[in-house]
Amino acid sequence: MAAAGLLQRLSVLRAVGPLGFRYSSGYQSAYSLDKLYRDGITRTAEVTREDPIDIPVDRLTISYSKSSGPGGQNVNKVNTKAEIRFHLSSADWIPEDVRQKISQQNRNRINREGELIVSSQVSRYQMRNLADCLDKIRTMISEANQKPKPVTKEDIKVRQMRMEKMNMERLRQKKIHSSIKQSRSVSFD
Repeated sequence: MAAAGLLQRLSVLRAVGPLGFRYSSGYQSAYSLDKLYRDGITRTAEVTREDPIDIPVDRLTISYSKSSGPGGQNVNKVNTKAEIRFHLSSADWIPEDVRQKISQQNRNRINREGELIVSSQVSRYQMRNLADCLDKIRTMISEANQKPKPVTKEDIKVRQMRMEKMNMERLRQKKIHSSIKQSRSVSFD
């Protein structure tokens, strides 16, 4: 009877898995791309347009190399650094105005062929680094997609008052410094 209970517990552990995930016939890692990057949505960034932009993973060139990030001696053996490249001007899944703004904001990430290069080595897991790269791309798109806030008359007034206050404080500090210097001087008359 005890053996039957033990077998039942083992079958439940096999079905659920060590991390609490239910597995069907095939094993899928907790760090697989489907779990880290589900339905085109990553951890932090949100696109503020009406229709969220989905990053087509099949149009990206993904490569892995040895990392200098965390992992101890593991970094000398395993290719964990993830690098994503795609041709920015032909990326039709990004609106044209957003593409132009991305190219202006991220000039140092674009090579001579016009490819945007994003890499990550923050984790010792390959799929986490890949998810981080995708998250960086989504953040770039959302930052380039934001429209500048219109400047109001009140904003202009507040900025002018701040500038005047800063200038007054600068001149006050300058007078204090000048008086200190003058008090140190010796008169020979």
